[in-house]
Amino acid sequence: MKNRVVITGIGVVSPNANNIAEFEEALRNGRSGVRFVPRLEELNFGCRIAGIPQHIDALMEERIEKKKLKDTSYNIGYAALAALEAWEDAGLPSADDGGQTDWDTGAVMGCGIGDMETIAERVIPLVNEGRVRRIGSRVVEQVMNSGISARIGGLLGLGNQVTSNSSACNTGCEAIIDAMLRIREGRAGRMVAGGSEAPSPYTWGGFDSMRILSRKHNDEPEKGSRPMSASACGFVPGAGAGVLILEELETALRRGAGIYAEILGGYVNSGGQRGGGSMTAPNADGVVRCIREAVREADIAPGEIDAISGHLSATFADPHEVGNWSRALERGPADFPYINSTKSLIGHCLGAAGAIETVAAVIELHRGFLHPSRNCEDLHPDIAPFAEKVVQTGKDFPGMKVLAKASFGFGDVNGCLILKKWEGKNAKVIQTIQSEEEKTDERQRHF
Repeated sequence: MKNRVVITGIGVVSPNANNIAEFEEALRNGRSGVRFVPRLEELNFGCRIAGIPQHIDALMEERIEKKKLKDTSYNIGYAALAALEAWEDAGLPSADDGGQTDWDTGAVMGCGIGDMETIAERVIPLVNEGRVRRIGSRVVEQVMNSGISARIGGLLGLGNQVTSNSSACNTGCEAIIDAMLRIREGRAGRMVAGGSEAPSPYTWGGFDSMRILSRKHNDEPEKGSRPMSASACGFVPGAGAGVLILEELETALRRGAGIYAEILGGYVNSGGQRGGGSMTAPNADGVVRCIREAVREADIAPGEIDAISGHLSATFADPHEVGNWSRALERGPADFPYINSTKSLIGHCLGAAGAIETVAAVIELHRGFLHPSRNCEDLHPDIAPFAEKVVQTGKDFPGMKVLAKASFGFGDVNGCLILKKWEGKNAKVIQTIQSEEEKTDERQRHF
């Protein structure tokens, strides 16, 4: 018998918010985190806009031990901040408490490209100058592919499997599915799962060279990310981290943990770069099979899916993706689920995208709303028949029960999660940001 897996904690560092309460507010208001980046202009990029988390240095100084701070890159720092928030949100003991190894908890934390900034700015110049001894003894832990999972493992004292995955833009989604499977199989009681990606022109330069980044809206950054739009002109690069605490259901219930949602199913596959698939484009049959296998594993009917958080990156692939969802679920425009794209708000955070977008999906599912997809007023003609199901202005949806989240990546790799709102005991309560009017009302009630 498979163990049931639930989500008991979430944490986020995003271009439009740096914690869960602010992230929910940003999602509800459709707030964009895409901004003009002077450094990209100085380097003569075609795309000069990006989604980069703000005010992070102060947060890192506040939350990360001083002696480790100078050896903490943004890639690791984002992951650490999101993991600490998720850990605390799950009601788990402070990372500073105890001192014992937690043998039943592990981590799968992925990254798409790695710490290119440290490699480009420090390692390569010093090696080329023949000053290898100046690189320092802590650089390897920053640039090794498992750097983020290793740092989180140490922060939280994790003694189960601690590893990093990488599958391009499917990395975050795949990490969550891998962690889910470990709990299902009874190999761990709890897993920290997600992805992180740092901002760097050295990471984004290759994509700019491929001319697949948005370059028509450098003067209007918030209009640059246009998933599902007829005028979509490439994706906006982004950065950040998303982390979820996954837990075996009975373990969560025994300790009285608040629960957001249950992961009913998850599946990853590849189209094999055949049948129209390639290094940069998905095999449609592979996408359809991935979605169908996730639904089959969730043991639900396709008609039970209320909403889709799409991959939808504002490239030529968007209309194909909507068509693949329709074919996989055997649901045409008339009964298609609602669909939105978090990338319209924050850009494409590469290896962190699937994790940040799953955090968004969990909030939406738990709180009963769907955030707007910005900049798709002019829907692509192939998506236009689904217009009534594209969430353009935001939607209250308290009856939403099941949400599907998918990611697709270079290498023709796919991942799909099926999430169900938790309606049993111990349902989680999210602390929202109060408006000034609400604060005034509350003060008046007290006095």
